[in-house]
Amino acid sequence: MPAMDITPPEAARWAARAGLPLPADRHTAVAATAHHIHSVVAVLRELDFGDTAPAGAYRAGEGKHDAAV
Repeated sequence: MPAMDITPPEAARWAARAGLPLPADRHTAVAATAHHIHSVVAVLRELDFGDTAPAGAYRAGEGKHDAAV
């Protein structure tokens, strides 16, 4: 899934819909940040976690210690 290009006006509109009106000088920065987040999420969606157990199955301190000193 390619990351979509988010325009500054779209970023401002989405922020306003969320109740977070942005000053005009922040539209471009917010659009760039949203684009970056979309591109990272797109990469994460392509990962195959296969047999990876959910995080809730992990128990800290219960691991097998087999390293030699």
